[in-house]
Amino acid sequence: MRDSLTIQWPGAATRFLALRLLPEDDLRGALADAFAAEPEQGGFVAACVGSLSRVVLRPAGRDSALEVTVPMEIVALSGTFSAEGPHLHIAVADPQGVVLGGHLLRGSTVRTTVELVLALCPAAFHRAEDARTGHAELFFG
Repeated sequence: MRDSLTIQWPGAATRFLALRLLPEDDLRGALADAFAAEPEQGGFVAACVGSLSRVVLRPAGRDSALEVTVPMEIVALSGTFSAEGPHLHIAVADPQGVVLGGHLLRGSTVRTTVELVLALCPAAFHRAEDARTGHAELFFG
């Protein structure tokens, strides 16, 4: 692989930040704000559990947002953080256990609580357009 597509750092150099969000907090906004307040230039979601009262996401292959306003349990949240902003994917389950997922968008609000652990890296993550995909993709260095 090319150097800009691969990076390594010692695990001991990773710093962790734990957050607890409250009802009505915007999940994506709170994550973006928390990362922006730290000195690191790269990071990722290490852990997340909680519930949302409103979920706004963009499923794969869809250009527009999908909004769901029933209580949803977060069953997975993953993603990366760079100076250009987060790239986050979420999976949520409704009261019947039906799972829905896609890109997490602003407007997804906390129902009871969300407990998060962010891993902050000494490596610089950044996004730039990749001619192969036509999208702003993650690069390192």
